[in-house]
Amino acid sequence: MNDLTRDSDRLISEGRRLRDDNRNGGRHRMVRSIGKGSAQAKLKLWAKRGGMFAGAVLAILIAMAIAGAVLGGIGFWGLVVAFFAALGAAILFANFPRLSVPQADDLNKGTPRQMVARTELWLEQQRPALPAPAVQLVDDLGVKLDILGQQLETAPAGHDAIRDIRELVGETLPEMVQSYTRVPPAMRREEHVGATADQRLVEGLGKISGEIDAINRKIADGALDDLAVQHRYLGYRYGEGAGSGPADDAGAPQEQAGS
Repeated sequence: MNDLTRDSDRLISEGRRLRDDNRNGGRHRMVRSIGKGSAQAKLKLWAKRGGMFAGAVLAILIAMAIAGAVLGGIGFWGLVVAFFAALGAAILFANFPRLSVPQADDLNKGTPRQMVARTELWLEQQRPALPAPAVQLVDDLGVKLDILGQQLETAPAGHDAIRDIRELVGETLPEMVQSYTRVPPAMRREEHVGATADQRLVEGLGKISGEIDAINRKIADGALDDLAVQHRYLGYRYGEGAGSGPADDAGAPQEQAGS
C-alpha cells in the first residue's frame, strides 16, 4: 500500500510538472516549423507517438481485463493502478520517441522533397543560435524552400537547377551557418576585416535567399515557356476560331431557304 501511494504521488507530481512545462512551452517542445516539409515530418512523429500511446492503453486494458477475470474483479485500487499506468504512458509518449534532426552532411541526400524537409528541420535547430535578422531570413527561407521542393519534384532529372540547388542548400548553406556558430558568442559582434560575424551571416543568408528565388523563377519560366509552346501548337493545329465552325454550318441552310 505504501509503495503504491509513493508511486501515485510521484506520477501526480510528474504530471503536474509536465502540465506546467507545457504551459511555459515545454522542456522538450518542438521548435516552430519554418516550412511544410519540416511540419509534415513532425506530424508523422506525433502520429507515431499517438499510435504507441494507443497501443499502451490497449495493453493496460487487456491486462486489467485478465486480472479482473482471474481475481474476480480489480476493485478500486485496480482502477487507480490502470489510471496512473495510462498517465505514465501519456507522459512517456509525449516526449518519446524524439524528433531525429538530420546532420549537416546528410542534407543533400535523397529526393528533392526529402532534401527540403531535412534542410528545414536542420535550420530550425540552428535558429536559437542566430541573431534576430538571420532568424527572419531563415523563416523566409522555409517558404522559398517549400516552393523549390514542389518545383524540383516535377523538374527533369538532369535539370541544371537540381545540381545547383543541391550545392547551394546541401553544402553552402550549412557550411556558412556552421562557420558562424563556431565563433564564440562574445565575439560575434566584434568587427573583423571590415564586418562582424552577425553581419556576414545575414548578408550570406540574404544572397542564398535571392539565389533560391532566382532558381525558382528559372524553373517556373521553363514551365511557362512550355505552356506557351503548347498554346501556340493548339492554335496552329485547330485554328484560332475553333468554336465558329458548327455555328456557321447550322446557319447555312437557313440562308438558302430564305433565298
